[in-house]
Order: sequence, then C-alpha cells, then structure tokens
Amino acid sequence: MSRADVCVVACAEAWRGDGAILASFAGLIPRLGARLAQLTFSPDLLVTDGEATLLRDEQVEGWLPYRTVFTMVAAGTRHVMMGASQLDRFGNQNISCIGDWHRPKSQLLGVRGAPGNTVNHTTSYWVPRHSPRVFTPAVDMVSGIGHDRGAVEIRVVVTDLAVLDFATPDRSMRLRSVHPGVTVDDVVAATGFALTVPDQVPATREPTAAELALIAGHLDPHGAREREIR
Repeated sequence: MSRADVCVVACAEAWRGDGAILASFAGLIPRLGARLAQLTFSPDLLVTDGEATLLRDEQVEGWLPYRTVFTMVAAGTRHVMMGASQLDRFGNQNISCIGDWHRPKSQLLGVRGAPGNTVNHTTSYWVPRHSPRVFTPAVDMVSGIGHDRGAVEIRVVVTDLAVLDFATPDRSMRLRSVHPGVTVDDVVAATGFALTVPDQVPATREPTAAELALIAGHLDPHGAREREIR
C-alpha cells in the first residue's frame, strides 16, 4: 500500500452514499476513486469519460451529450471533485489567477465551471500537494464559491496529507483524518490558516485487500497514480 492508494480510497469515499448521480473529476486519482466507488460500494454511480460517454469498468454504459451535463448540473444530480490552486477556510476556490486580478502574476484556467458547480450541486476538491500556497487565508479570486458565499455543499478536500471537511458550526474547514504516516502537526504546518482540529483525529481509512487488488491490478496496473503526488 502506498500514499497514493490511500488517496484513491479517500476520493472514492467522497461519493459514498450518493446514489445514481454523475461523478465528475479533475485528476487521475479522483478518476480512479470514482471508478473504485462504482465497482464496490456505490454501484449506482454514473462515471463519465469526460466527453460524452458513460462508462462502467471501461465499458460503454450510456450516452451523455454535453447539453445533458448542464441539465444535471442545474438539477443538482452531480458531484464533482475539482482541483484548486487556492482554497480558503470556507472552501472558496481559485483556479483563475494568482495576484491582483487586474494585473495577475500568473494566469490560470479561468473560472471554468466552478461557479455553476458550487451553486448547484455537491463539490469536493483534490489537492495533490498540500501547502500554505494552496491553503491560504484569502484566495486571490473566487472561482468556486465557499460556504460563506452560499455554496450548496463543499463536502471534502482530499490532499496528499489528509482529508478535510466542513463539519463545524460556521461550516469552516476541519481536519477529518490524517493519512498513515502523517501527523496533525504536519497538516497544521502545511495550512496557511487556522484549521478546526478535533481532540482525536483518526487515520484515513486504508484500502481493503480487495480494493488494493482492484487499484493495483485492474484500475491502474502501471502505477501512474504514484506520480500525481510526487
């Protein structure tokens, strides 16, 4: 078992109990997580190839034209796991620019679908390198809105160090679990704002033997997931 395997399972857990909704994702590890969830504890989950096809274990399951995705977004029947260049304590996300948006230091992707995602349906985030540059007191531009701006649900943030959620009275970020080999102090030091830290922080669930066999032997036999968190 590797840290990447733990991250795949943590991403899969984000979709547990979602039922027959569309799982969308940005990044290899979230994609593996969605496929793992569909093959194990969330069999009703709809997984897309990112274009126009619904897949089940790489076999075509249905047709999903782009216009239908917008229908699902508006209906709230989608849960996307996006990336984030910056996140603040309420889950406001930036993927647009670094620096003053009038004259940014770096131009990034632009807001993309982040505003529509966060006002319509559940959103989670995958951050492959947990650092104060990502977890910042204030984002330089709000792309996806956080709980203080009316987000429907920012469920979890999965990183290479931990799983974070927003199960606090003000819906600010909380440390849910630390990955095996990581300490609470490691996560606190890598976060640029004050996290809510419970008295007892459990370890993130490790993959079962069956899950590990699926990940390493079937979903990603060449180990590409290992490169995403290096």
